[in-house]
Amino acid sequence: MYISGQWREAISGKRFEVTNPATSEVIDTVADGGEADTLAAIHAADAAAAGWAGRTAFERSEILHKAYDLMVQRKEHLARTMTMEQGKPLRAARIEVQYAADFLRWFAEEAKRVSGQVLPAPRQDQRFLVLRQPVGVVGAITPWNYPVSMLTRKMGPALAAGCTVVLKPAEATPLCAIETYKVLIDAGVPPGVINLVTAADPQPVGRLLVEDPRVRKLTFTGSTAVGRRLAAGAGQHMKRISLELGGHAPFIVFKDADPVHAAKGAAAVKFLNAGQACISPNRMFVHQDAHAPFTDELVSRVIRLRAGNGLADGIGVGPLIDERALAKVDAQVKDALSKGAQLLCGGHRMMDNGLDAGTFYSPTVLSGVTTDMLIYREETFGPIAAVVTYDDDDDVIGMANDTNYGLAAYVYTNNTAQAMRAFEALKFGIVGINDINPTAAAAPFGGVKDSGLGREGGSQGIDEYLDVKLGGFAI
Repeated sequence: MYISGQWREAISGKRFEVTNPATSEVIDTVADGGEADTLAAIHAADAAAAGWAGRTAFERSEILHKAYDLMVQRKEHLARTMTMEQGKPLRAARIEVQYAADFLRWFAEEAKRVSGQVLPAPRQDQRFLVLRQPVGVVGAITPWNYPVSMLTRKMGPALAAGCTVVLKPAEATPLCAIETYKVLIDAGVPPGVINLVTAADPQPVGRLLVEDPRVRKLTFTGSTAVGRRLAAGAGQHMKRISLELGGHAPFIVFKDADPVHAAKGAAAVKFLNAGQACISPNRMFVHQDAHAPFTDELVSRVIRLRAGNGLADGIGVGPLIDERALAKVDAQVKDALSKGAQLLCGGHRMMDNGLDAGTFYSPTVLSGVTTDMLIYREETFGPIAAVVTYDDDDDVIGMANDTNYGLAAYVYTNNTAQAMRAFEALKFGIVGINDINPTAAAAPFGGVKDSGLGREGGSQGIDEYLDVKLGGFAI
């Protein structure tokens, strides 16, 4: 762990194992922190808060720019660490490291754009000034599916705003967090400003981040169930919180769209990170006239995907993160098949060619998916494409919105008016129009409804870490 500028073991002396999901091999052990370690980290962040907030925006910006340069220089090392620890193919890991670095560069510039206001006052002897100041200590909890970029998407704006951080990374991917911290430390982030608590059990750490009054802001990416609990706790302590939670993205192929082009996009985004992405399309609504060419192209691409250890050449799909994730995916497929869905390809755990040592599920396409199936209602988080056929363009928006989630949606159409109507009517925070990658460091990322609160990235991202203060001056 990294606390108050020092690498250290847990106070208990305990450690826990980190395994490679592609091979089930133990690749390292890390410190298993608990309550005492978390309190030490909060104390360090609180002690460093005034000094870091007192640095000029230009000083903080310079450090973040250095961190960007270092992360790019260490891209290969970070990517290999990610592939070994999380499982995604090496090419995808390299792309994520660059994406992570982009947040550091973007918020290095946003640090210098934090400004106040002079407001008109109703009295001649009065002046109003508005400042935006750092909220203070930030508690950050990050997920395993994007174990480097989710750190910088939170820590970049927090550090740019002048906040200090206590980070609890996912227990499945602590090594990526450790390597990311080394980048920030070598870039010149002062002791106490960033603190890292690795832990096999997240509950004691999360509880203290919620309850300790010195922590003034929580930021969390993960499941909706955990997000609700954190939000309830933050509310009891009047603590600011931002949440990036689950998704159940629709992928709409309108009648006028090119179904083959849409299928190429669907295959690319659905099986990215083995489907383990909150913006992964789960329900593919395809007009009946486009169904056959769409599914033919989708299946032809999916069956060519090669699964395996992401360090090997030519791998397109890595393992699921663990046995529990694999069991959930398999249960959804079996439920759909028992209720009449058609299996076009895949549909089983992969055990051949040495894959039995890992948690691999075959890239799968299901057709004839209906509203009574689990996969229609529940987030999948796996390599399963569920195709729903529809016949009325006027009805499909309602079908797409028929979920408690509201993170991302995708639309394929060649009609500009249709695209605009869908963009406005879909109840999701992000909509890709003929675009399977509607994200970037410069763009606000976040959802509505059960998909969370607040935005990360863009000019909005730094606002989550700033308080507004009004000064009324009688002169």
